[in-house]
Amino acid sequence: MYNFEYKNPVKIIFGKETISKVADEIPKDAKVLLTYGGGSIKRTGVYDQVKNALKDFNLVEFGGIEPNPHYETCMKAIELVKAEEIDFLLAVGGGSVVDATKFIAAGALYENGDPWDFMEKRGIVNVEKALPLGAVLTLPATGSEMNGNAVVTKMATQEKKAFGSPFVLPQFSILDPECVFTLPDKQVANGVVDAFVHVFEQYLTFDVNSPLQDRWAEGILTTLIEEGPKVLSDRKDYQAAANFMWSATMALNGIIAVGVPQDWATHMIGHELTAYHGIDHARTLAIVLPGMMHIKRHNKKDKILQYGERIWGINAGTDDERIDAAIAKTVDFFESVGISTKLPDYDVPVDTIAKITSRFEKSGIKLGEKGDIDFKEVEEILKDRL
Repeated sequence: MYNFEYKNPVKIIFGKETISKVADEIPKDAKVLLTYGGGSIKRTGVYDQVKNALKDFNLVEFGGIEPNPHYETCMKAIELVKAEEIDFLLAVGGGSVVDATKFIAAGALYENGDPWDFMEKRGIVNVEKALPLGAVLTLPATGSEMNGNAVVTKMATQEKKAFGSPFVLPQFSILDPECVFTLPDKQVANGVVDAFVHVFEQYLTFDVNSPLQDRWAEGILTTLIEEGPKVLSDRKDYQAAANFMWSATMALNGIIAVGVPQDWATHMIGHELTAYHGIDHARTLAIVLPGMMHIKRHNKKDKILQYGERIWGINAGTDDERIDAAIAKTVDFFESVGISTKLPDYDVPVDTIAKITSRFEKSGIKLGEKGDIDFKEVEEILKDRL
């Protein structure tokens, strides 16, 4: 296991009827910007719960944050934050709303240029301060409620990029599993697959003798496989919803990442499919991951074999036969929750592969836990999904 440092100060308030507790977590004299998406929180009653809890607060609202939040929209919110002299942000929604709110929190205090610098010049330009924020999570998926990461899409250039900073860790996140009750099948399926692949990016690498991290990761995968279908079949199953919600948070709060190598190539390639075609983030992951497992089967052999045996009970046949079976089981699981796994399923033309490959070639970026996935292998991975 590698050396590591780990600190996660996010306060989690978990359980039914916990949204009312939001008032206890925000300074009474704060001027609060409430951020949300397309309005589903108004249909589900979450908006009314939050508004009622904050009835004594000075509250400003900013709605309309998109899935895969747009930089252009976030910049409008930053202007509002400055004009209204906001000093606390509250994200109410899924991962996209939380991600956007993190960008807004950091961007509002960035005085040295365009906040897109956090993505475009990542590692050179870092977030040095941000407004405090909290979250009321309505959609389990991204883990953004308990980490310092965010992904934003710049529509003008069709780019989807990420940044991370401890300054944008939420001060608190409220997780009420009853929010899952009103989610459509598509969002539940997306959440299950998103969390599943988050685990994979931290697990399916190479062995560094970290059995506890492996078993934590395998526990999350197994729980998602067991509980995801339960949520889809009965949205009012509170226990299944609770287990699903907590699994999605645990998948990307940093705990299974410490001391181990990480990949994230599937995400980097998937971001390009979203940028060019607007495909839901989780669905891009379901497309790319099987190709990644196939093309990198030799580099990831030991972990794929371990995954196949421990998660799916695959222990007979040659190594390649077992790897093929593990990939097939993964595809079957994604498709069993309603997520297609091939590029043609999303009407992605073949020439998109060349566009994506060209971007990676021009950037010179190499992906993967060993930095050995170049633009040529990106092309192979995508062609495998035709």
